[in-house]
Amino acid sequence: MLILSQYRTVTSYEEKELHSSPKIKNSAGIPLPGRHEHVQRGFTLIELMVVVVILSILAAVVIPRVMDRPEQARISAARTNIRAITSALDLYKLDNYHYPTTDQGLEALAERPERDPQPPNWNRYMNKIPVDPWGNRFYYLQPGKRGDIDVFSSGPNGRQGDKDDIGSWDL
Repeated sequence: MLILSQYRTVTSYEEKELHSSPKIKNSAGIPLPGRHEHVQRGFTLIELMVVVVILSILAAVVIPRVMDRPEQARISAARTNIRAITSALDLYKLDNYHYPTTDQGLEALAERPERDPQPPNWNRYMNKIPVDPWGNRFYYLQPGKRGDIDVFSSGPNGRQGDKDDIGSWDL
């Protein structure tokens, strides 16, 4: 039993009416028996379509930007590998007074070269020579066309000598 004020208490029937769902009333304000107001649950088709259109627009703008990132990540990884190889080549030169020849190749960093000139103070400079992010080997020229040495990847298209090559000259 509820007490609405100090003068009047609500009966259990009135309390039940207070907590029941709202009823439709006639023009005189009297509730019609058995008729309840319709309570909206869920979303209309138009509201759902508006949400789908908004999500589609966002996807059309965001997905091309996100999908372009993997290629930029591969290019960045290739540059990082080239820096590591170039640093190992510099250490090789410090120890042996010259870079490995083009014929000795980058393998001279991981295995003692068998071809002349033999390095007098050879050490293992890399455990293994990495491949570029596209699965191709890195190229090495000594003397290089653009510096003392050139270390480069043929880039995303895999063809050597075109504009998408990534090399030590880009660092």
